[in-house]
Amino acid sequence: MTALGKLVRTTAFRLTLAYALVFAVISAGVLGYVAWNGRHLVEQGMRETVDAEVNGLVDQFRVRGIRNVVASVEQRTRRPGSSLYLVTTFVGEALAGNVARLPTSVLNSAGDYPDTPYERLDDPDDVTHHAYVRVLLLPGGFRLVVGRDLAELNSLGQAVKRAFLLALVILTVFGLVGGFIVARRVLARIDSMTESANAIMAGALTRRLPLAGSNDELDRLAGSLNAMLDRIGELMSGLKEVSDNIAHDLKTPLTRLRSGAEEALRTAKDPQEYRQALERTIEESDKLISVFNALLMIARAEGGRAGDNMAQFDAAEIARSVVELYEPLAEEAGVSLFVEAPGSLRAHGNRELAGQALANLVDNALKYAKAADDGKAEPIAEVQVSARANGDGTTEVSVCDHGPGIPEADRERVLERFVRLEGSRTRPGFGLGLSLANAVMRLHGGSLKLEDNHPGLRATLCFPPPLVGATT
Repeated sequence: MTALGKLVRTTAFRLTLAYALVFAVISAGVLGYVAWNGRHLVEQGMRETVDAEVNGLVDQFRVRGIRNVVASVEQRTRRPGSSLYLVTTFVGEALAGNVARLPTSVLNSAGDYPDTPYERLDDPDDVTHHAYVRVLLLPGGFRLVVGRDLAELNSLGQAVKRAFLLALVILTVFGLVGGFIVARRVLARIDSMTESANAIMAGALTRRLPLAGSNDELDRLAGSLNAMLDRIGELMSGLKEVSDNIAHDLKTPLTRLRSGAEEALRTAKDPQEYRQALERTIEESDKLISVFNALLMIARAEGGRAGDNMAQFDAAEIARSVVELYEPLAEEAGVSLFVEAPGSLRAHGNRELAGQALANLVDNALKYAKAADDGKAEPIAEVQVSARANGDGTTEVSVCDHGPGIPEADRERVLERFVRLEGSRTRPGFGLGLSLANAVMRLHGGSLKLEDNHPGLRATLCFPPPLVGATT
């Protein structure tokens, strides 16, 4: 397809032509109304002029007779731009006036004739003109004709017609030129976006659609598509990281699982030893299953597939339930577990995922609750869970411990999958708890904040304000 053909087929060009056509139709209607109204006003003025002159001549006839009318007509015909006059006898002989000839049918019948052909007395070429005339039959058989030439009215019609045609030509030319300019500009931006899209499909995944900076509909569309591409890129990076992390971090437990089975086959001598080997295998398998369950839950949260079960829930009740669930584990670890969540705190989201995110934070806090014993102070073994509502409508659920905490430089990194800091590699776990909590909060439109508890870590789940009219 040629460049001109592409321009003509663009939506922008068609819209421009459509707007030009609509404007032309509206202009024609307005101009037609103005022309009709102008003609009507001119005709009305002509009728009023003829009425006034006829009434004046009739009054003169009643007072002084036909001679005075003839004298008045002769005087009036000598004025520049005078009206049309004719006074005849009952046999049609002209007594006075500036009209040389009228149709016999008009002259013999009284009345108004809006478009009557006539010849002027002072016209040497006997050119036929047209006029609006009124014929009166006076006593004694005399006929009085008064009229106005229609040349002025016809000139007005011709001027309006020429103006209409000129306006139509100008609108058509400017419409075509404007359509080409607008279509060319839009087509250039579309071609640029298409080129970028083709490059992205060809493998340049970091390339984005160009923005003109005008914040028009194309810029907004390109911005939305770029945001979508960024999100897809994040998901692809996350998938790649998961694949790499599974290959590296799950290799050790799988190897340990296989080694335990081989050792049992090689060294076990009685059913009891085989049973112990199977129990260890089941324990390792359960850990691997829990890892895959966590990865699946993270994938569901990051992919938004868990967002269909959103409803109103009580964040304070979840905090109390999770603390009640972990109290036996805290008591076994020698850690004091407290909860401060009075009343009811409304939040909107997936109750199961929100509870799982809080449970992961509490589980992490119990693992790292005790600060290192440096001989200077008694270690504090305490974890506190609190829930509160802020003035802006948001709800926060915090888990505070007095453990080693997380350095500020590492607080973004620990939210990734399978990331474990050096001080935590001797503790049980796979580095998925904070990643899951962060994914859940992103699904809810909230955030996970990691802050210093002086000493220890303060992890806070920040839920956005509940939606108005959301179901409970």
